[in-house]
Amino acid sequence: MRSSGSPRARRHRTALRTAAAALSLAAAAMLAGCASADTTTKSASPRSGFEPAAQKDGSKITVWADSTRLPSVQAYQKAHPDVKMEIVTYDGGADGSTYLQSKTQLFDRTGSGWPDVVFGSPTDVTWASEPTKPGAQPFAAPLDQGLVPKSTLDGFAKGSLAPCEFNGHTYCLRNDIAQVVLWYNKSLMDKWGYQVPTTWEQYAALGKRVAKEHPGYLVGSVGDTNSYESYFWASQCPAFTLKDPDTLRSDLTDPNCTRMATVLDDLISAKAVTTKGFFSQGFAKESGGKVLMAYGPSWYGQYLFKTAFETPAKQIAVGSALTWPGETTPTTGNVGGGVWMVSSHSANLKASRDLVTWLTTSDENQASAPTYPAYAPAAEAWLANPVNSDYFANDVSKPFQEAADEVWTGWANTRFPTATTWSSVVLPALTSGKSLTSTLPAWQQAISDEAKAQGYQVVKE
Repeated sequence: MRSSGSPRARRHRTALRTAAAALSLAAAAMLAGCASADTTTKSASPRSGFEPAAQKDGSKITVWADSTRLPSVQAYQKAHPDVKMEIVTYDGGADGSTYLQSKTQLFDRTGSGWPDVVFGSPTDVTWASEPTKPGAQPFAAPLDQGLVPKSTLDGFAKGSLAPCEFNGHTYCLRNDIAQVVLWYNKSLMDKWGYQVPTTWEQYAALGKRVAKEHPGYLVGSVGDTNSYESYFWASQCPAFTLKDPDTLRSDLTDPNCTRMATVLDDLISAKAVTTKGFFSQGFAKESGGKVLMAYGPSWYGQYLFKTAFETPAKQIAVGSALTWPGETTPTTGNVGGGVWMVSSHSANLKASRDLVTWLTTSDENQASAPTYPAYAPAAEAWLANPVNSDYFANDVSKPFQEAADEVWTGWANTRFPTATTWSSVVLPALTSGKSLTSTLPAWQQAISDEAKAQGYQVVKE
C-alpha cells in the first residue's frame, strides 16, 4: 500500500472494496497564498542544479492526478477559470507503479512532454529529486528556492516533509499523512472494565488478558501488507534508514526491532493478534465485530471500522501512540500519504506553484479531503468538519494532532516499495506458524537483496 501509496477508497463502492481501496489512498496515501516565484534567475545553489525553463506566464499547465485527487484539481480549475489547465488522470504511483518514472525518462530523451504538476507517492520523490541522466536536472523543482515560502513549509506537521527533502532541498509538498494511533472499541472497553493502554507493556498485558477472558477478540493484526509500518516503524526499528542517498542502513537485529517482534509473537501465540489481514477476504464478516483494539493509521476509523467492519457510530475511539520503557514521548509510524511535485521543466512555475499550494494548504480543499492533511492549519479545519469526527466515541483531535508530530523520521522512503519483502517473506512465514522473531533474518536478507538490486549499499551501522 505504500508504494508508498495513500488510501484511495471511494465512498460509493461496497464496504470491502472501499476499505481495500483506502489502503491505496494511504499508500500512493493523501495548500492559500504564496510569495511570487523567482523565475528570472538561475539557482545559486550548485547542489540543486535548478535552472528554470523560459517562463510564459498565462501558459497552460498540464496536471497529472490520481482519480481520488481529480475532484480537487477540477475544483481549483472551476474556482480559477483564468488558469489554463489540462488535467490527466493516472495511477498516482499506487502499488509500486513506475509509470511516472518511465514516462519522465521518455520525456527526458525527447526533450518535451513533462507534466507541470503531478501527484505521486513519496517513493516517486526518491528518483524525481535526482538527475535522470548526467547533465540533466531532477524532474522535480526545489520548492524551497523561491517558489514556496519558508513560512508555508514550516506549517506542515513535524517531519511530514522529510520524504520531500533531498540534498538540502524540498522537492514536494505533502498532501496527507497517515500517522499511527491506537484505535479501540470504547463500548466494549467500558463494558469489560478495561483501561486504555498508554504503553506497549500495558498493550501486551491487556492483549493477553483479553485472550483469556474473551477468546476470539483481537487487539491487532499483522496480516496486511502495511502492518509492519504500524508496528516496526513505531518501534524505531532501523529496517529502512538512509544514511545518504545511496546507503541504506537495515538492521533487524537491533533491539528496537526485536522488542517489537517479541511483543507481537507473544500476542500472536495468545491469539490476541491475528495473522489474517484486516482487509483480507472474509475478515470483516467473520471477525470485524471482534476487533477490540487496532494499532494503525488515522484513516482506519473511516475506512476500516466504519466502512469495512460497519461498526455502529459512537463505539470506536482513538488513543495516543504508545510509549516504550524509558520514553516520555512516543514515536509512531505512518501508513500512507501522497505528495505533489512541480516539474523543473515547467514554463509556468507560478501557476504550478499556486496549484500545489492550494491543494495541500487551503482549508477550502483540505477540510473535506478524504484523509488527514499534512499541513497543520488545514488539519485543524479537517478535524472541525463533522464528517471527519462525528462517527467517533471521543474527540480525535488531540491524539491525531499529537501523533502527526510524532512520526519517526528515521524510517526513510526508498527506491523500492518496502511492502514487497513483508508480503513475500514475512506473511507466508507467519501463516505457516513460524514466529516473527525467527523470520527476521529472512526478512533482513530480502530487504538487502531488494536494496542492492536498486543500487544501494546496505550496512548495519
